[in-house]
Amino acid sequence: MILMSPPCQPFTRIGLQGDISDPRTKSFLYVLDLLPRLHRLPRFILLENVKGFESSAARELLVKTLTGCGYSFQEFMVSPTSVGIPNSRLRYFLIAKMSTSFSTQARSEVRSQARSEVRSQARSEGMSQAMSQHSQSSTSDRVCIQLPDVFPHFAEADSSEQPTVLSPTCPGSCQSEEEVREGQVLYKLETAADAQRKRSQNQDLSIRQIQDFLEPQREGDLEQHLLPPRTLLRYALLLDIVQPTCRRSVCFTKGYGRYVEGTGSVLQGCTETQMESVFAGLDQVSEEEKVQQLLKLKLRYFTPREVANLMGFPQSFMFPEGVSTLQQYRTLGNSLNVVVVSRLLQLLVS
Repeated sequence: MILMSPPCQPFTRIGLQGDISDPRTKSFLYVLDLLPRLHRLPRFILLENVKGFESSAARELLVKTLTGCGYSFQEFMVSPTSVGIPNSRLRYFLIAKMSTSFSTQARSEVRSQARSEVRSQARSEGMSQAMSQHSQSSTSDRVCIQLPDVFPHFAEADSSEQPTVLSPTCPGSCQSEEEVREGQVLYKLETAADAQRKRSQNQDLSIRQIQDFLEPQREGDLEQHLLPPRTLLRYALLLDIVQPTCRRSVCFTKGYGRYVEGTGSVLQGCTETQMESVFAGLDQVSEEEKVQQLLKLKLRYFTPREVANLMGFPQSFMFPEGVSTLQQYRTLGNSLNVVVVSRLLQLLVS
């Protein structure tokens, strides 16, 4: 079995989207070049990457190579909410299983043709359009599966988070997990649509509450994870704030604990204080009063252990001594959700 998670920077939506022209894809391209030449092909393949990979030239090359090597495969866009975990981490997954045998020469011809076609297309049409046409013939080679067997909350999940089986003719047809920020501003920097989406997520009883993933803490244990006044003053309106009873949190990235905007949710430690009352009129008071108001919420970062819990890691998982908190966040932010991957592996080998 091969498990692959190529560097995501060439494909992420907030990056340059260099795709196969990005030097960081060289190792992935080398694996695809090597695969058809192997005397004995691996029986199973699982690949993961960020949203954006599904519409890349690299994905097109991957599909052509797998098809040429005789694999049947299925592609998904899946988030941990599909398995009842209150965390958004929408990712592209591909599972492939060996179905037929091809000669080495035939595989080599397929490999050369695929690479030539993809590179030529990328040069002539540009990377953003390199996935505009998909091979219709690959449809019959896809794995036929029943999603509810491994993703029990498929039907109940929020439309932006439920697992999506990608169609070979509709790349990127799944909905984004992000809402367009437009319309009436309520409190904080969010719109009516944002607020409604969060309310809907918190009412989804198929997803567990955040408190199920929190560490039992003695008083004073979490002081080191409280957001400092300076951070509150600067980023309060940008924070994604959740409570222990919430059934949602945003994706944790490698910058969590170091950067604030877009790196993950923060937890409201004092739930007796109403968040709306704190933010109402916050822009009309002095900086000192603003900080005092925000401190009432006792906003804190999730601990590395809590992030690991939301990522599906077992309680037996531990970091070696001497690994700093920031490095633990960085490692977890680059990781996969263990439960989602285990369900896909279950599906692959069944």
